[in-house]
Amino acid sequence: MEEQYDIIILAAGSSSRLGSPKQSLAYRQTTLLKHSIEVALGSRAQQVIVVLGADAATIQPAIENDRLTFIVNDQWQEGIAASIRRGLRYLIRRKPAVQNVLFMVCDQPYITVDLLDKLVTLQKKTGNAIVASKYAETTGIPAIFAKELFPELLQLRGDAGARKLIMQQPGAVATVSFPLGDIDIDTKADYGNLRKI
Repeated sequence: MEEQYDIIILAAGSSSRLGSPKQSLAYRQTTLLKHSIEVALGSRAQQVIVVLGADAATIQPAIENDRLTFIVNDQWQEGIAASIRRGLRYLIRRKPAVQNVLFMVCDQPYITVDLLDKLVTLQKKTGNAIVASKYAETTGIPAIFAKELFPELLQLRGDAGARKLIMQQPGAVATVSFPLGDIDIDTKADYGNLRKI
């Protein structure tokens, strides 16, 4: 049986270090957030949920796609954990039988459909509760979490994202190499370097 999973894109932050919404930065004839959405929709996910927060009123209207579900995390200032909880609670409420969730962010410009499909294929092969991306001497998202870990995801607080859970459960983790996964956009310098490539 094909493994069933859904994607939650975490895109609620205010981009305070950047000074403008990173979600709307131009990238490859689109924006960073739209690029992540296109990758997610190109995968085998059953549904894609985008969690917005800061600047949601300007970001969402610029993206029209009836295959997406947008939700707003009004506690975005707490940190990424609030978006994880908000997205996961929404998913569980709408789809109680959900088996797996794949979390991704909007500012990893080198994410690809192939990477997401490799994560799904490895989870199906190994049955691991966590299948995560490996880059720059660490392990993080994009990552898939099985239903058995949903209660722990819902206990995350503040800026403790999914990586905290990955680090706490090394025996449960299988990994897929994502060499460019450590490149994300947090500052103007990061964005300037990306545009030079």
